Order: sequence, then C-alpha cells, then structure tokens
Amino acid sequence: MAAAANVAQEVATFITQLGQHLSPATVEAYQRDLAALLEFLDHHRIGDPGAVDAALIRRFLGGERSRGLAPRSLARRRAALSRFAEHLMTQGHLDHNPVALVRTPRVARDLPRPVDVDALAQFLDTPHDGSPLACRDQAMLELFYSSGLRLAELAALDLDDLHAQRVRVLGKGRKPRQVPVGRRADQALTTWLSLRSALAAEGERALFVGARGNRLGHRAIQQRLRRLAVTRGLSEHLHPHRLRHSFASHLLESSQDLRAVQELLGHANLSTTQVYTRLDWQHLAAGYDAAHPRARRRRDNDES
Repeated sequence: MAAAANVAQEVATFITQLGQHLSPATVEAYQRDLAALLEFLDHHRIGDPGAVDAALIRRFLGGERSRGLAPRSLARRRAALSRFAEHLMTQGHLDHNPVALVRTPRVARDLPRPVDVDALAQFLDTPHDGSPLACRDQAMLELFYSSGLRLAELAALDLDDLHAQRVRVLGKGRKPRQVPVGRRADQALTTWLSLRSALAAEGERALFVGARGNRLGHRAIQQRLRRLAVTRGLSEHLHPHRLRHSFASHLLESSQDLRAVQELLGHANLSTTQVYTRLDWQHLAAGYDAAHPRARRRRDNDES
C-alpha cells in the first residue's frame, strides 16, 4: 500500500522534527498516539494524508473511547492528532486542521496535593553528609521548590543558564523564561558548583551531572527525589511535579498574585494556573465575605 506508506512517512518526519525541540518522554508519547492512528488507518485501508478529515478523527477517537481509553488519554490523543494535522498542512496535504472541529474530551483535573509547608521546610533543612552527590541533590531540591521548575526544565539546565539570583529555562514549546532563584537555593547552588568539578566530565556543560560525570537524566532525578524522601523521613511520595505544585500553591497562598504565579510557572493561559494551584475555596469565600459590599453583614443585624 503505497498510500499507507505516505502517511507513515509523514508521521516519521513529524516525529523527527519533534525530537529536535521536545523532551524524549514527550516525543515517545506522540509516537504512541500516532501509532494508534496508523493502525486505525491501516485497518480501514486509508492511506492518503489528505483523507484525514474531521469525520475520520471522530471515528478514530470514538473507537478509542469504546475500547475503554480514559478521557485524559483521549484528550492527549486529540492533541497529538491536532499537531500532526498542522504538520500535514505545512506539507500541503490539508488546507485546514480538521481536529479543530472535534470536541476535546472533558478531563478531570487530578492534581497532586501540595506538601505541607512545615513538613517541606523540615525535609529541606535535614542535614546531609556534605559529599558532592549530597550537595548536588540539595541544590536540585532547593531549585525545584524555589523556582517551580518542570523536571525537563531542570534536567536541561546548563551552567550558562545560571545568572545572579535567576535562572533561564526553556519551557514547553521551547519558550524561554527567566525565573528568580531564592536565597536558600542560591546558597545550595553555590555549594554544589564549588564541588561539581569532582564529578563532571571534561567539557560537560550540564548543571547537574551524575556519578559518571554526564548530564543527569529524568529518571535518575526522579529516583533521587524518591530516595531522599525516604531517607529524610518525609512520610509522603515525592516527585518533581509535586514540588512544582507545592511551589505554586505556597506562593499563591502568601502572595495572592495569580498573574505572577502564571508567569513563574510558564503557563500560556491563566486558566491553567487557576486549576494548577487549586485555590482554597474557604479562603476565597472568607475574602469575599469580608470585601464584597453585598456580602458583608451588619453587626447589628446579626445581634438582633
């Protein structure tokens, strides 16, 4: 089937392009989603890239839903298809994005519970042995919580990305942003940088390196956080996203500045930040009762 090969070739080209600016984990997710599409197209003997229209996308996603795919996975599939459709437009196979005509499945926003402020402070202040690896781990922990970085953002940091009291990161879509670095994180980074040469391979520019001297990978960072939570007595599972969520929740609780938190997190839409930070309803309700002129109750009415 020459036509089917055309679709597969376009998927391969698309995945190669993604690999130039997205993390390996993200590219792998796109590969899985588009592999499911290719299987669907092959089963129905549809090979022409120009045949990818809204009706076909609905049939595909409907079939995925029927076989039990969760709403979150369906939403991710749709996002992958939309981006692939944009690629097909640039290649001249489509004149519009048909996925835009297909409704996004509703997804429940299940967010990690932020770590208690006091428990997190005690965890971060736990003494360590002062070895290069321990100092590296402390710097990673402090930077995660100080600056609200994503796992991929922290892992990709180079020495040149560090500046006075700030760090430059590349967020989703390769969008750069400047993020402040707190005092405790700055101290931990200074200590780590003074010991980094004991581990780093010659010419390695990564900020965080492993015992072999090369850039520390995503899985290694996740494993270190899990192990530190156990050894330091934190009675909760710890992962990078939970530290990021704790950063956002704690900062919003103290500052009440949703726009600032949005900028620091690198969110394109404010609605993402509103869900991500999980505003406390009781706190909002108390603020409403205290501030809104039609919500305040007169003391004399309450006493009568």
